[in-house]
Amino acid sequence: MNSSSIGSPVQRSVSLIGVPTDVGAGTIGARMGPEALRVAGISQAITQFGIDVKDCGNLSGSANPWQGAVDGFRHLPEVIEWNQKLHDAMYAELKAGRMPIMLGGDHCLAMGSISAVARHCRDLGKQLRVLWFDAHADFNTAALTPSGNIHGMPVACLCGHGHPDLVGIGGHIPALQPKDVRQIGIRSVDEGEKRLVHDVGIEVFDMRYIDEMGMRYSMEQALSHMDDNTHLHVSLDVDFLDPAIAPGVGTTVRGGPSYREAQLCMEMIADTGNLASLDIVELNPALDLRNQTAELAVDLIESLFGKSTLMRKH
Repeated sequence: MNSSSIGSPVQRSVSLIGVPTDVGAGTIGARMGPEALRVAGISQAITQFGIDVKDCGNLSGSANPWQGAVDGFRHLPEVIEWNQKLHDAMYAELKAGRMPIMLGGDHCLAMGSISAVARHCRDLGKQLRVLWFDAHADFNTAALTPSGNIHGMPVACLCGHGHPDLVGIGGHIPALQPKDVRQIGIRSVDEGEKRLVHDVGIEVFDMRYIDEMGMRYSMEQALSHMDDNTHLHVSLDVDFLDPAIAPGVGTTVRGGPSYREAQLCMEMIADTGNLASLDIVELNPALDLRNQTAELAVDLIESLFGKSTLMRKH
């Protein structure tokens, strides 16, 4: 373990921040995600590792107006409001030396979450590495998206491509550099979006690559070139997983990672000791079966914090 590991004193404390909104999504229900994760035992799952867990409760903000797109954006004022509140809450926990875990909500919330993490890294002179686990690249713009759903835009906005009020959350434009991001599990990308991702140079480990090279090699590449000064942020969209094991999401895409592949990802992240903040998003209990997707998410979080199936010595 390196000096920035979960085992170090500064990371023995975790703050859960619930963000019960689906204003960025095309399906309602992700607003219930935070409670589903609590019911599935997320707090207890982390506490068992000797970590102090503070549940900050849920942020409050505008209800989902469920209206159509205006100038290419659905619910823009509400998305800005929720993300600004989340940015402030995440940043406060980071400044206090705690590890914030954002319980979403839809994936538009990564704009508030990751802009806060990036700001914290600039404060401390730390390197940032974002692992974006998702079926989608989330690099749409108002010009590209037919739906206007902002949960398809957060990576673009964080990299400086989007509405000025979204790009500016956190006060630094762009919030992060494309070279700081690794996308894993991607298998549904619009044509225009694909060109943009290539143009800006984000490193993508899509399912074709994972099928050909294996999950272990893909994760080794995604985690390479980190050191003690790297803040590792994981943004976990549960639609990253194959819908056969994780049906409780609004935008299922067949052909995702298996249970063991997903566990391996989390175990390898835990092995680095660099994990310092986390998003869990797009969990939709209204579409789930007996909370199984939330329980699987909590299972993965346990692996992120060090639960491992490894019996053999390296």
